[in-house]
Amino acid sequence: MAEYYSTLISAEALREHLGDPAWAVVDCRFKLDDPAAGRARYLEAHIPGAIYADLNKDLSALATPDEGRHPLPALDTFRATLGAWGIAEGVQVVCYDDQGGSIAARLWWMLRYLGHEAIAVLDGGLPTWRAQGYSTASGAETRPPAHFQGEPHPEMLASMDELLERSPATLLIDSREAARYRGEIEPIDRVAGHIPGARNRPFAQNLAPAGTLRPAEELAETWQSALGTHAAEEVVVYCGSGVTACHNLLALEVSGLSGARLFVPSWSGWSASPERPVAVGEEPP
Repeated sequence: MAEYYSTLISAEALREHLGDPAWAVVDCRFKLDDPAAGRARYLEAHIPGAIYADLNKDLSALATPDEGRHPLPALDTFRATLGAWGIAEGVQVVCYDDQGGSIAARLWWMLRYLGHEAIAVLDGGLPTWRAQGYSTASGAETRPPAHFQGEPHPEMLASMDELLERSPATLLIDSREAARYRGEIEPIDRVAGHIPGARNRPFAQNLAPAGTLRPAEELAETWQSALGTHAAEEVVVYCGSGVTACHNLLALEVSGLSGARLFVPSWSGWSASPERPVAVGEEPP
């Protein structure tokens, strides 16, 4: 397709394309503490034509200690999932949730990882869609199946070995809330704290009070300040399990700062081994 949305899309723009067979809408609502809630909410009400993506079942493989709570699914498995959703080359994909894009950004990143650039997050998600007065549908929906054949881009990933032996030039960004980063609380993983040397930049700082992303100029200013003298290509981003870190990667892309990478195992993978170092508190300037 000649023109496509590759970062964000407004509710108004999406509404103009509802029913277009070359557009696929994916509902990514999910709650870590209640994995069935997202699908239940989808069945109750969703954007017309949307299919449902389950973070645990569709966007992740089974958890393993070193790969964390949400490893990437096997390539052939995910290709088959996308094909079953009617997603192929030339299809504009729009994903959304009800948490400021923090879950939908995982699908956004995964499709980009497989070379599919026509993927955008609905800015403000379902709450903004409803606030605009647009209609919703209920029940499960499907799309005609397609053949998805994307190839992975390993340069978008950072490995465990790389982080264990990382260069001083690498800037590591922890996307979790400040209290988890500092090690004051840890509601999910076995150890509290952060990867030594990481800086804290919670993904929620990307959001305006209404749940939409802050303006691109504002994001660019704050992210450039966070990066300092580092180029975006020197940045590795992580969170608890490789999900909300994708929101920071989305914000960097919106800011015009491309090239940062994802450490998929994130804190859940790093902290699984007592042999890996852990830091608490703030890092020195």
